[in-house]
Amino acid sequence: MQLSNEEEDYNLSLSKFESMLKTNKVLFFDSEEFEEIILHYIDMGKAALAKKALKLALDQHPKSTGLKLVQVEMLVYDDKLEIAEKLLNELYAIEPTNEEIYIQKANICSKRDQHEKAVEQLKIALKFTDDYADVYNLIGMEYLFMDNLELAKESFIKCLEEDFEDQSALYNVVYCFEFLDQNQEAITYLNKYIDKNPYSEIAWHQLGRLHYGVKEYENAIRAFDYATLIDDEFLGAFMEKAKAHERLKKYAEAIESYERTIELDDATSYALLRIGKCHEKLGNKALALKYFNKTVHEDPLLDKGWIAITDFYVRQKNYQKALFYVNKALAIDNQNRLYWKRFASINKQLNFYEEAEFGYRKAVEFGDYQLDTWLFWVDILQFLGEFESAIQTLLQASEYFPEENEIEYRLAGLYFMIQDNTKAKFHLSNAMRLNFDNYIIIEDLFPVVWTKKMVQNYIAKHKKL
Repeated sequence: MQLSNEEEDYNLSLSKFESMLKTNKVLFFDSEEFEEIILHYIDMGKAALAKKALKLALDQHPKSTGLKLVQVEMLVYDDKLEIAEKLLNELYAIEPTNEEIYIQKANICSKRDQHEKAVEQLKIALKFTDDYADVYNLIGMEYLFMDNLELAKESFIKCLEEDFEDQSALYNVVYCFEFLDQNQEAITYLNKYIDKNPYSEIAWHQLGRLHYGVKEYENAIRAFDYATLIDDEFLGAFMEKAKAHERLKKYAEAIESYERTIELDDATSYALLRIGKCHEKLGNKALALKYFNKTVHEDPLLDKGWIAITDFYVRQKNYQKALFYVNKALAIDNQNRLYWKRFASINKQLNFYEEAEFGYRKAVEFGDYQLDTWLFWVDILQFLGEFESAIQTLLQASEYFPEENEIEYRLAGLYFMIQDNTKAKFHLSNAMRLNFDNYIIIEDLFPVVWTKKMVQNYIAKHKKL
């Protein structure tokens, strides 16, 4: 690739300076060359070399305003704000129309969390600058620090009006729109932006993301297609396009896009997992399992991979293998309520009731308060003959579901089992009030209770009411 004259000069200056450092010979550089060299080292994070270059620069050009402003920038970076401020005041007395003085004053204010003052300084800089885009971008950042997203958005839009290729400003505009929950407004803005700048793959990608966020998946795919046409190595756009295809149940197209991400970069466990799930949806069971296994091979600590294999074997009713893999997931994340629920239901299928009871107990302990979890747990406690524990569990569940007939019927049945007829009748009455037809729960779960004449009479009496 042919280098421009400016790039060649820049590289020559840098080589010349580094050669000077090695030989200890003092060579002459003009002040602008020094500025570029110093800023290069700052950008590279080589503070010691930047300071060495600055010292040599000021020795050769002691009156250079540009170099002194670079010195201010370095002082601010080192949190030497008072010294930087004093130097800025001296420069202001010499060049009151230099916009960089106001930008650095704003930088100092920002460092002190005086963001409103920083904006004031930047607005003065606007009067003297030729680079409006940069100043508007800085103003936008200050408004972000103040959590004023509306004014931040306006500033970033002004920045893009001056320089439509400023990608950081484009990302920030979209961020502001999304934070303000203005997704449709963001879509409208990006469509106008794209009319003026149709080859911006970033804009197309962001437009696709926004359409995806409001569930307009066809429009999202169209936008991602444009992004990948402009940049056929845009990994993020291919990944997002795959997800949109999945939402539309276009699994073959989703697989194609996920596979493209793997061609562009090393296979990610996420892409492999999604390909596996798509193959399973298409009925390609062998391929699904192959990709699930690739997922855990790629990232053995990805619990979602082990769970995908668990669910695969559950659907095949191969509970022994499912149990093996759910234990792998729990070894990685043993506080995940969804994993414990799977553990419990698999053990239940294998008639390992004590393990199943433990699983449901852990699921609830880690925040699974779904009604079915409570009921599965209680039914197993009852099966194990732990009636008191089952009652206590149901009473706990009733705090979350105070008007649930399935809880009340079970409480009635259990109280009858332990001969506490007063409480049993109270809960049976409650249950029938909530849903009379569900009294069959007593017959199904408590056949011994169902055969009692007292219970039959009580239900019959309620029926007449």
